[in-house]
Amino acid sequence: MSTLRVSAERLTILEHPNADALELAQVGLYRAVVAKGAYRTGEHAVYIPEQAVLPAALIAELGLTGRLAGSGADRVKAVRLRGELSQGIVCRPGALAGTDLAVAAARGEDFAALLGITKWQPPVPTTMSGEVVAAPDLLPWVDVENLKRFPDVFAPGEPVVVTEKLHGSCCLVTYHAATGEVQVSSKGMAARGLALVEDARNLYWRAVRAHGVARVAARLAARLGAERVGVFGEVYGAGVQDLTYGGSGRGEAPGYAAFDVSALVDGQLRWLPAAELLAGELPLVPELWRGPFAVDTVLALAQGCETVSGRDLHVREGVVVRPEAERHSPVLGGRAIAKAVGDAYLTRKGGTEYE
Repeated sequence: MSTLRVSAERLTILEHPNADALELAQVGLYRAVVAKGAYRTGEHAVYIPEQAVLPAALIAELGLTGRLAGSGADRVKAVRLRGELSQGIVCRPGALAGTDLAVAAARGEDFAALLGITKWQPPVPTTMSGEVVAAPDLLPWVDVENLKRFPDVFAPGEPVVVTEKLHGSCCLVTYHAATGEVQVSSKGMAARGLALVEDARNLYWRAVRAHGVARVAARLAARLGAERVGVFGEVYGAGVQDLTYGGSGRGEAPGYAAFDVSALVDGQLRWLPAAELLAGELPLVPELWRGPFAVDTVLALAQGCETVSGRDLHVREGVVVRPEAERHSPVLGGRAIAKAVGDAYLTRKGGTEYE
């Protein structure tokens, strides 16, 4: 999931093609449906992104009582309004009356805490939970930001690689070369510095065992002369999320696809290309395209059907885009990596979002 940031943004107002009383307010490449005449191009307003959970008072103020997602009708989710995809909420909350939103935008201020907005945390099914232990040396994964929010992460024409984003659950494996210790965790647990105690019933441990991920990490550590190696993959299939990629779940091992590798070498953390290091060793997420970066190309690749099963069984979640050569992004303040999510995936019914 992306990080939660509720910020002031400069708006571009576009015509709604199917509604005379509505318009589209564009923030980055996101578009949110708004009442016609409420905002003008060049003005600033607050943008509340998807997966934000709003307090009741703010929901009432914005006139959204009973109209948001989740059991509490308090979560922002992408919806189609008169045929147009609306992602996030554009507003000017009363709590910010008197605030110069243009100045706040320039400063990059985050209003989440002030407005009482929190990030939605998906529930954890029993198969993904388990006994945990402190794991301060676990190599963590990162929050991948949405390309629509940060369209300038990549320069036009920059060589990039686009891989399919699978709808599963992120599995983190850290191998410690000095001791041979293997730590396994999920993205959510790893963010809290926790690893899962080995358990044959646990989804992540089942996937790690079935696909020999720890053995591959050990060989990679020896090859690189690394103190620690992190292998990051998606566990998927029946019983993991609502999109199953053809898995039956009847006693079969969970599906697994590696998408990233990190290594601690001489005290320095390095991100390495999974496709080069793990080819022939582990299943990999499908590579959909590589070439010069163009926003429209990446957004188009996020649409369509999944390619994992080879049978186009359901919608594609989206894509992840990386530069061919790993680099730092001054836009993100970290790795240059971003995701784009498919419209049909965002608006599907009965979807699960376990982490």
